[in-house]
Amino acid sequence: MSDFFTLNRNTFAHYLPVIHLTNAGEFGLQHLSSLPLAQLTPPDQIPKSLLTDLTIRKIIRAVIAVAIAYGLMAVIQKVTNWISERVPRRFRLLVKQSLPFCKALILLFTISYLLNLFFNLSEGNLLALTGTIAVALGFAFKDYISSIIAGVVALFEAPYRVGDRIQIGDHYGEVTGYGLRGICLQTPDDNNVTIPHNKTWTEPISNANGGNLEAQVATSFYFDHSVDVEQVIRILYQAAYSSRYTQLSIPIVVVMKEHIWGTEFKLRSYPMDARDEFAYQTDLIRRAKRAFGQQGLPYPRLKLGRDESDT
Repeated sequence: MSDFFTLNRNTFAHYLPVIHLTNAGEFGLQHLSSLPLAQLTPPDQIPKSLLTDLTIRKIIRAVIAVAIAYGLMAVIQKVTNWISERVPRRFRLLVKQSLPFCKALILLFTISYLLNLFFNLSEGNLLALTGTIAVALGFAFKDYISSIIAGVVALFEAPYRVGDRIQIGDHYGEVTGYGLRGICLQTPDDNNVTIPHNKTWTEPISNANGGNLEAQVATSFYFDHSVDVEQVIRILYQAAYSSRYTQLSIPIVVVMKEHIWGTEFKLRSYPMDARDEFAYQTDLIRRAKRAFGQQGLPYPRLKLGRDESDT
């Protein structure tokens, strides 16, 4: 035992910070409260605590920051809608499409401020924090995180933007809102449908205008096989060119398709504003049917009790 107690005093001082070595090579426990603690690593290399001290002042600042962020997003939403209705028509969608990026910037600054307020973001702590958050959220909010990631991807790939007229699954309408989790779609029946961004992973997306003001409107008309084709086409062109909604800078086209029960004529034209899609289609049908009635053009007649099908 004597050999053990005669070990180098520096060794004991390194591993046993509360041990006092005497001049005789023996050790004892003396003045424990006054002895400094020895460190295995330098003080500047000791990792800081991940969480900072939680105080009432910090909580109040965090609540104020969140309130300001939500207030700014609400104001930006209203201001964007107000400006988009007052700028020249060609700039309306451009103004609306800036809304998601403005919201993303506000969220980014708010989250950064809250993290800096409650966490010691040293290099080691930052790695530990991100790893912990990733694992926890990956299990608890898998679908929600998937929607957020899909929303960020959609900002750059732009399969849809605010103001576009799209169809996802069974839902068709105008994109009126772009949120963190999903988009708000206003249908022709004036219903608001929220669709998560992660639908872009699995659902096909049909975009009618792709960020442009114009969206093609295809209007079908049906007649008997004996109808005067040239007269029908002439009436359809006149209906399109005389409508106040028609974008005259884009070509108007009439295509035909034969069915067993008759002939289909499809008028393809563009309104000046995609929002007028259904009003424009109604105007075209109204003008065309009035002319068809004046000329007495025959509509197809289906025989009841028979199962008619296309060729």
